[in-house]
Amino acid sequence: MPRILITTDYLRPGDEADRYLRKHGHTTVHAPMTGRRDPAQLVAALEGIEGALVAHEPLSADVLSRAPHLRAVVRTGVGYDSIDVAAAAELGITVSNLPGVNAGAVAEYTIGLLLATARRLVQSAVGVAAGGWPREDGHELRGSTLGLIGYGAAARALVPLARAFGMRVLCTTGVPRAERTDAPVRFVELPELLTASDYVSVHTALTERTRGLLDASAFRRMKPTAVLVNTARGAVVDEQALADAVRGGEIAAAALDVVSEEPLPADSPLRDVDGITVFSHLAGQTAEARAAAGIQGAAELVAALAGHPRSAVNAHLLPHTPTARRDG
Repeated sequence: MPRILITTDYLRPGDEADRYLRKHGHTTVHAPMTGRRDPAQLVAALEGIEGALVAHEPLSADVLSRAPHLRAVVRTGVGYDSIDVAAAAELGITVSNLPGVNAGAVAEYTIGLLLATARRLVQSAVGVAAGGWPREDGHELRGSTLGLIGYGAAARALVPLARAFGMRVLCTTGVPRAERTDAPVRFVELPELLTASDYVSVHTALTERTRGLLDASAFRRMKPTAVLVNTARGAVVDEQALADAVRGGEIAAAALDVVSEEPLPADSPLRDVDGITVFSHLAGQTAEARAAAGIQGAAELVAALAGHPRSAVNAHLLPHTPTARRDG
């Protein structure tokens, strides 16, 4: 019976995903991982494993090469930048993600960050807890401009919510023009988006092109009253440049659900910056999204181990027989 490793911390023995995998003839091994993942710990957990349901574990080329039985990896989410997909393909390992599985959760959460920042909700609660009674003015979302960097499922789900609050929506994306179907959205290049937006929300994948995309020059283009929201990947933002921009008044604030290194290191430049609030990567963490990710991830893993992955991100790199693990 193929052995399946499950490291996603909210998946549990006996839950729907676990039952699905066992119903299809697999043995499950639960090793939930949180915080910083040690490569040696991953290698040990992958011993004798043929398929894995994972969160953000750093599956490097070295780790993958030391898991000789592994044939399929499924991310219980959308981003997969923590996995060396090219190395996986060289080894005959399929790597899949779950496109759109938590888009609604991320879109709602983004609205929450916009409201919390615009109305200074965190500062108010912290002030009250400290014995004060803060009464600073906030801002309404109505009539403001939201700039979306990226046009994936979460960004698309965010558009009607933002419009319901009376926001204008701009977007910069590499998505082909034929797929830009939202009539209320105006598609522009990044410099125009940064200059015109009151709120800039990041929804792009992390690639070599987008790594550090929002740097010091980008922040200089933004309004001094602008707010940055990031629910995508931390490394899209140059964190030192962001801290400098907020401290220097080049932009007003930032609400970050993701950072380059998670959990946030003690020496991060984002700490102790008035106007920057960091949250603990919660955008997709709803009971509904987690349940969907678990069962969809289990179904994708069963399909991948059978040689028929439906959302393999490295399909174009794989050998013709993806179920045959290559040892060379």
